[in-house]
This record gives sequence, C-alpha cells and structure tokens, in this order.
Amino acid sequence: MKNFKELIDKVKSQGPFTIAVAAADDKEVLGAVKLAMDLGFVNPVLVGDEVKIKEIISELNMDAGKCQIVHDSDAASAAAKAVSIVKSGEAQVLVKGMVNTSVYMRAILNRDNGLRTGRLISLTAVYEMPCYHKLIFGTDSGINTAPNLEQKKDILTNALLAMESMGFQNPKVAVLAANEMVDPKIPATSDAAALVEMAKEGAFPPCIIEGPLSFDIAFDAHAAAHKGIESKVSGDPDLLVFPNIESGNMLGKSWLQFNQAKWAGIVLGASSPVVLGSRSDTPEIKLNSIALGCLAAANQKK
Repeated sequence: MKNFKELIDKVKSQGPFTIAVAAADDKEVLGAVKLAMDLGFVNPVLVGDEVKIKEIISELNMDAGKCQIVHDSDAASAAAKAVSIVKSGEAQVLVKGMVNTSVYMRAILNRDNGLRTGRLISLTAVYEMPCYHKLIFGTDSGINTAPNLEQKKDILTNALLAMESMGFQNPKVAVLAANEMVDPKIPATSDAAALVEMAKEGAFPPCIIEGPLSFDIAFDAHAAAHKGIESKVSGDPDLLVFPNIESGNMLGKSWLQFNQAKWAGIVLGASSPVVLGSRSDTPEIKLNSIALGCLAAANQKK
C-alpha cells in the first residue's frame, strides 16, 4: 500500500467493521467515527453518556440509525463495557473516547475481563511520506521505553501478526541500530542479531528480516552496496524495529515535522486492535488509525 488512501480503499472493500468506542461522548472522536461511517467501513457501538452522545450525533449530522448506543455515564465503567463488547466478538476494534488513558488501559489489561493475550502491549505506527514509495511501519515508538530482547520479540510478533492480517506477505523488516556490526557494548546490535536468528528458527510470522542495520543502510541500497552489504531489505523496508522508545519517537516526529508525513497508530498485543489516540490528534490521524485498526482485525472478522 502506497498511502492511506489505498489503505482506506482496502478497508472499505472488506468492511464494514464494528468498532466499540469507550466513553464515546466526545466530539473529536465521534467526528472521526462519522468520517469512517461516511466512507462505509464502520458500524459503531458507542458506550457512554447517552444524552451527550445523542447531542453530538445530532450536531455532527451522523446517521443515528447506524449508531448503537450503550448508556454508561461513568468513564471507567464505559471503558470496561466497551472492552467486554470487543472481548465477546460483537466488535472487532476498540477505540478510546473521553476516558483517561490509564483508566482505558486498565480495562484492557484487566486479568479477568480484559483483552490480554500473554504478549506485551506495544504501539505500531504507520507513516506516509512524499519521499518514500509506500507506507512504512515502525515499532515501538510509544509504549515500551527500553525493551529487552524478550520484549522486542513480542513487539515484533505483534507488528507482524497485524501486517499478516492486513495482507502483507513476507514483509521486509529492518531491525535498526547504530551500525551493522554486532558489538556487545551496544545491546541494540546484539538484540537485532538475536531477533534475526529467532526468525530463522520460525519464531515469527513469515518475513524477510535483517539486522542490525543502520538507518542509511536500511533505506539506501547504494549505501549498502558501497559497504559491501548484501541485503534484501535495503531500500525497501516495510517495518522498522526501533531499539528504544526515544529513537522511534524522535524519528517519527522528525518525519512529521520535516517530511510532511501523515501517520496513524494502533496498540497491539491485545486480543483485538486498540486505537489509543490523543485529543491533539487531527480528525485525519484518528480516521487513519481507525482504518488501520480495522484492517489489522480483518482476519478476526472473517
């Protein structure tokens, strides 16, 4: 997929998907839900204060007949109900509304009634840039600060399972580090080499994975050739595995700031995709994230 338009077109061809919105009495998130409804790929279950939700629906001229409302005026309880709707299979994607992130995540991670799978929860971001020929995935840039090798294994598994559900076959994975040489003094290089070995042993969904790779080698086949590195990933990665949260966060934000990138993000590792979002996110970011979550849930829907 070259851009988010192609991603949304693919979602539309496989939809509609049912999404459960936790504490849905929020104009910003319902604005994005309306965009997704108008594009025809979601049917929403809106959990929250019914009176406020109906007021927003009317204000936004949403199709009320396609909106199922579950009343709960308490944000924490609404989050728990939305999680239960997803857990039961009545919805495929969970979306955050007017609820504190810690409360939202607590409902998701509840040992008895949440969406735990045993894998680590992680954030996968997707970027569309004018200077790159396709969407680029990156993980983890928002949840796990300094993951160890076992945590990176889960982070990579989460992303690959989602990409597999989206229709990617053998995505090209670059495990990033400061250089291509394995150096015990630079843990990111050792971890990258270990992930590549795990892949050879079948630890992950099918992929073409290389690492450690520096950023220039990952994206510039000429640089790889100049260094004498034979690579099937260089110049064409689909997924970047970041060594830590700082590198992923700063790289993503630099793309947004200087490359006019568009982006979306979803939380993976739960039994269903989770849209976390921020009140500062634009409607476009929220729409793209909902679409990404729906596509990641495609196999679950089937």
